[in-house]
Formats: sequence, structure tokens, C-alpha cells
Amino acid sequence: MKSTSNNLASLLLALGAFSPAAHAVGDLPGGPSVRQLNLTTAASRIAVEQSWLHWFMLITCTVIFVAVFSVMFYSIWKHRKSVGHKAANFHESVTVEVIWTIIPFLIVIGMALPATKVVVASKDTSNADLTIKATGYQWKWGYDYLNGEGEGLSFLSMLDTAQRQMSNDGAKGTMPDDYLLKVDHPLVVPVNKKVRVITTANDVVHSWGVPALGVKQDAIPGFVRDTWFRSEKTGDFYGQCYELCGKEHAYMPIHVKVVSAQEYSGWVEGEKKKLAALQDDPHKVWDLGDLGKRGEKVYAANCVACHGAQGQGGVGKALAGSAIVQDADKGKQLQIVLNGKGQMPAWKGKLSDTDIAAVVTFTKNSWSNKTGQLVQPSEVLALEGK
Repeated sequence: MKSTSNNLASLLLALGAFSPAAHAVGDLPGGPSVRQLNLTTAASRIAVEQSWLHWFMLITCTVIFVAVFSVMFYSIWKHRKSVGHKAANFHESVTVEVIWTIIPFLIVIGMALPATKVVVASKDTSNADLTIKATGYQWKWGYDYLNGEGEGLSFLSMLDTAQRQMSNDGAKGTMPDDYLLKVDHPLVVPVNKKVRVITTANDVVHSWGVPALGVKQDAIPGFVRDTWFRSEKTGDFYGQCYELCGKEHAYMPIHVKVVSAQEYSGWVEGEKKKLAALQDDPHKVWDLGDLGKRGEKVYAANCVACHGAQGQGGVGKALAGSAIVQDADKGKQLQIVLNGKGQMPAWKGKLSDTDIAAVVTFTKNSWSNKTGQLVQPSEVLALEGK
């Protein structure tokens, strides 16, 4: 009886997957479409070439398949024994051997030439207008603008907290079209500019890719790889980590926002102003109340997705009741926050000294952690060796 009940439940679940409610989302411009059969609409020349190559190969292979099997089935039917045909007895035919060698050779060359052209073009990362390093973490992306306009900018990009909560709640009701593809900080680039992307990883193998831009490159710990794209359209384009990188693999989206040159310059200026505003005097002495309030905001913006709103853990380790958080030696927790450990990314360079001091102070005095300890920005500065 129990087995029958389980089978019925499985059947109902399977039927639910094909119900209209399961496809409540609509097409996402720059991303996947509902019941998508073709490649994503191309936004770069490389993506256009890849799409053409895809159809060229598919049609060529289909024509060959139909032609070969048509001849084979015709021969079997026309020369069957039941209508009086007898099997021919022969071996060796130079003409046949030449034909079935030359024709496949010409077909392979005809397919290889355009494919090689696209592959070579997709690997030419020279003369880039902008160079960005994309670092894969479990499970988020780190972006560092290395060369070109925006040089020096750096931030982490992770799944939007609200959408992660939707997933935790069972994805009930109508989901937004960008479900599990919305991030807190998209990668912003200018239109019609060659963008070189250097990929690497902090922990396991990841893969950075955006189908609409015709780009995909593995990110391997200890190695650097590079690729490039030049978007010919403004808009939002989406991808994901395309390498199975652990249990949160499905929660590691990529969002590239392509804007006009003028908008990009304005964005860069705004981001640099934000960075300048965050550069507080590291020697300022804070009291516990003010530093804790600031730390709460930093925690909500950067840490809650992994460690939970109540420090209960989830993707990351629990902070409530953590021995390291409660340890009298503040340096232990600071070292992990600054330099990273395991799945925890390094926040040095991503957050200001004051923000790091604030968030550590907040965790040491929140939930069940009532240590009364306060970390001053100067202590963070000293650990960084500045």
C-alpha cells in the first residue's frame, strides 16, 4: 500500500511539472525563453556566427542522413530476394573506394573551414577596450576591472536574496521572468566595445558564460583562461555557471548589463564615488552602538545569503554560537573574513576596513553571541599590514 501511495505521489508530481502553473514565467529578453528550441537570440557577431554554424551543421548532417538512408532503404527494397534478385559476388572497386573517400573528405573540409574561422575569432582576445577578471566562488562571481575605463572597480555578484528565498519556499505561485537569474550587482559594460574576460576560480572548477554574447570559458583554480565578447546591443543578458560546482550550482547566475558609452561612464563615476565615500578614516575610534548598526547593514548586503538572517547558517557556516566568533582572539575571525577560507571568499579589497570591522563587530554581538567585543578599523588595518 505504501509503495502504491509513493508511486501515485510521484505521478502527480510529474504531471504537475507539465501543468500551466509550472510555466507561469514568460520569455526573458537576453535569457532563456519558455519551451525554447533554438539558440538564444544573438547580441554579438560571434554569437551570430555560432548560430549560423549551428544551423549549417544541422542541415548538412540532416541532408547526409536522409540521402544515405534513402539510398540504403531503396536498395534493400528494390533488390530484395522476394522479387527475384540475387546477391552480387564482387570484391574491390577502385571507383567506389575513390568516391567514398573523396566525398566525405570534401564534406569534412566544407564543415571544418567555417568552424575553424569562428573558433579562431572567438579566441582572439587582443586589442581589448576593457579587461575584467571573473573569479568563481562557491557560489558567486567576483569581478575586478583590470584595464580600461573603470579600472580599479571590484565587487561580488550573487543571487538576489529575495529570489533565493522564493526557491527555499518551494517556488510557489507566479515566479518573475528572471527567476534565479537576478543578481545584486550585475557586470556592467559598454556597448560596441571589446571586453576581455579573464576567468579563474577560488575553490573548484566553474564556468563563466552568456549564450546571447556567444561566450563560455571554464574558470579553473590556479589557472587563468580568457575569452572576449563585443555586444552590438544594449540590454540585459543572462547566463549561469556551466560547470557542476557543488550543491548550490543552480544559484550562481551571471547578469551582464550592456549600456551606452555615456551611461557606462556615468556608472563608473558613480561607483568610484561610492568607493570614495566608503573610505572612512581607518583611525577613527567607533563606539559599539554605531559600529554595530553599520555592521548590520553590511551583513544584510553581503553575508545574509550564505549565513542566514539569524546567523543560523545555510550555504555558509552558522555564526550564531560559533566558537570562532565568540573567541576572545578577534584576529581569528578577522583573518577568515579578510583572506577567506573554504567556501568563504576573501573580503579584503571588496569591503573597506571600516565595513569589515563593523560586520565582525555585529556578528560578535548579535543573536546568541553577546561577547561585548568591538573591532576597530585600525585593527583590521594592522592585520592587513598596511
